[in-house]
Amino acid sequence: MSARDGGYDDWLDAVAESEGYYLVCANGHGWLPPRRVCPDCGSRDLVEEPLPDAGEIATHTTVYVATPAFEEDAPYVTAVAHFGPVSITGMVRDVDPEAVEMGDVVGIDVGERETTGDRAVVFRPR
Repeated sequence: MSARDGGYDDWLDAVAESEGYYLVCANGHGWLPPRRVCPDCGSRDLVEEPLPDAGEIATHTTVYVATPAFEEDAPYVTAVAHFGPVSITGMVRDVDPEAVEMGDVVGIDVGERETTGDRAVVFRPR
């Protein structure tokens, strides 16, 4: 078992429990944790906000020939989806890779990589 990355693993735990969140400063800039300072404005006053239930795929790519760390996962789709003010990268599951399109509405979850068993951010169609 690999060591926990406190901020990231805590965030994955929250997403897995349907309690995902993001951090936002007073100026409305949104970021995923762990974060202590807003990279846009330098504000140190960050508060947790609930992650929206659904996001929209902004871009994606299908990987057919993977590195050894993802060999058993191929083919798989990696996508960036906008959930309110934050963009999240994850693997699209439960849909034919050829059917994934920009603008698709997805939910966020935590799954496992087939090759390593490591946890990963997963998007599923809504």
